Amino acid sequence: MKKIKKRSECPISFSLDFVGDKWTLLIIRDIVLNEKNTFGDFLQSAEGIASNVLTDRLKMLLAEDILLKYPVPGKPRIAYCLTEKGVGLIPVVIELGIWGTARTNSEVKKELSAAIKKDKLSVIKKLCERHLDIFQLRKKALEDNSRKQTVSTSK
Repeated sequence: MKKIKKRSECPISFSLDFVGDKWTLLIIRDIVLNEKNTFGDFLQSAEGIASNVLTDRLKMLLAEDILLKYPVPGKPRIAYCLTEKGVGLIPVVIELGIWGTARTNSEVKKELSAAIKKDKLSVIKKLCERHLDIFQLRKKALEDNSRKQTVSTSK
């Protein structure tokens, strides 16, 4: 796992050390904008992340409490969602998308781009609320499952 080393006390420098590689924000983007949440989903992204790099970034995002890992109900798979800390990156992803769209004339998600142009803050708020709700549900399910396992092993 890539160890985050603080180069200075500058918050911008720290932020870039954390999310400035070419993959971390794309994983966050895929969760927020493309509704991807499993290892296989992330591998299918257009940018073509290698599985070893993806494994490393997911471990780092879990260790830094940006992502929560949970089992997919009814399937032998693991999925990921943003934590409260991770939701704080949603405005960053949206702003980078706006900046990139203005410079590439590429609007991959035209409906989202139109909504952002109309009321950016409302879009960010809705995305943050949605992902906080998902996190709270997944966290509660994990806690409930952990309690059930504790009760069953203590009998």
